[in-house]
Amino acid sequence: MEYTYNIIDSDATSNLQLQHYLGEYGDFTCTAMCKDSSEGINHVLKYSPDIIFINLGENAYEYFHMVMELHQYLTDLPIIIGIAKCKKYAYDAIKSGFFDYWLMPYNEFDIRKSIYRLKKLLPVKVEPQTLCLKSYRDFQYINTDDILYLQADNNATEFIMKDGTINNAFKTLKTFENQLPKNFVRIHQSYIVNTKYISRISYGKSVCTLKQNKEQLPFSKSYRKNIDELKKILSKNVISSLN
Repeated sequence: MEYTYNIIDSDATSNLQLQHYLGEYGDFTCTAMCKDSSEGINHVLKYSPDIIFINLGENAYEYFHMVMELHQYLTDLPIIIGIAKCKKYAYDAIKSGFFDYWLMPYNEFDIRKSIYRLKKLLPVKVEPQTLCLKSYRDFQYINTDDILYLQADNNATEFIMKDGTINNAFKTLKTFENQLPKNFVRIHQSYIVNTKYISRISYGKSVCTLKQNKEQLPFSKSYRKNIDELKKILSKNVISSLN
């Protein structure tokens, strides 16, 4: 499972330190970094993070008010962790429903205990595994694990399956980009690939090679960031690397 979080912190140094500690766990993704409560509310509503980290600082009571305001818009608030240089605001943080209160400088052991408690609390998100392709009165249900990649065909989309069959949908590739599970990544204007089937990334040739039939799909410069992130994810599961 991947956990998303927002940081509300005007201090760039503590912001980077926090990201460093969370990066060690491998399953935390930062969706937004905000400098004040106004930005904080906007980005929480925009990205719906699992967790909010707030560096309380001198504006602690402004942030407590921000949390109260969030109740007006959200049925369930994200988990909130307060950060401060002293225990001064700990009682108010607990009254405001904060999950935990971290002191700076950060204590690695305290963070680790808090993270494990947090993981026990957050429910496991199950990605949808079935996609419905509708065409007039025809409804076709396909397992997303069986999809190798999606290819644009003018205003339609072809689903290339691992058994060699092709399913068609009369919608654009963009339509499916945000509907598919997170293991599907846009690598080109014309391609979305199921990363479970990628066996090789060649930056020299700008292609991804699939495990099935060694087929190669091009990736473009405009989606280079997605490829870089994909490489990081795939590299986490590598046992060793030969130079």
